[in-house]
Amino acid sequence: MSDQALPYVEVNPSHQAKATVIWLHGLGDSGNGFAPIVPELKLPAELAIRFVFPHAPMRSVTINNGMSMRAWYDITSLDFNNRADSQGVKESSALVADLIEKEIAQGIPANKIVLAGFSQGGVIALNLGIRYEKTLAGIMSMSSYMSEPEKLNDESHSANKNTPIFVAHGTHDDVVPIFMGNAAFKVLESNGYPATWHEYAMQHNVCAQQLNDISSWLQDKLC
Repeated sequence: MSDQALPYVEVNPSHQAKATVIWLHGLGDSGNGFAPIVPELKLPAELAIRFVFPHAPMRSVTINNGMSMRAWYDITSLDFNNRADSQGVKESSALVADLIEKEIAQGIPANKIVLAGFSQGGVIALNLGIRYEKTLAGIMSMSSYMSEPEKLNDESHSANKNTPIFVAHGTHDDVVPIFMGNAAFKVLESNGYPATWHEYAMQHNVCAQQLNDISSWLQDKLC
């Protein structure tokens, strides 16, 4: 695992950026995977939102016969409670936190930064977002789940206790079953987080209605 900064793909607005969305991809993908969706979000130009799509580090993934691929953490088991390699989650969370700090250093305040993630990326977004010491504009978890939910109370930071959290999942997801995403939502809800649940008739992917909902949500949080 490299301690160097994460490389990324960036999609910049036509005007000087006023806000940033850091969007984390899923297992085996790269930052290039979601970059093409930016125009589909049809966000108003005046919001001047910059998108950052980092590439996860390369690592061997146990459930894929040790094959090396871009992954935010190892997956050693498909068991719900032990799916995420907690050390890998912590390491990747630290790397993504560095990206947030880089955006802040470039003039984007933390409360104009949204942390988003799909599948494995959603695990990192939730893990980091609720522990981050500066208030973010929002957190998005798509087709994902929560690593070590039992540690939320002990490790969460009050800075993001009132940060809106968009949790979305496909009803036909056969990679990360919908009950895993809903379990994460219920943990957030029961701990007083302003989380909202969104489900769509889709598999392990995103759909047009979800992109419309994400666009509306981003416009509301980053206006």
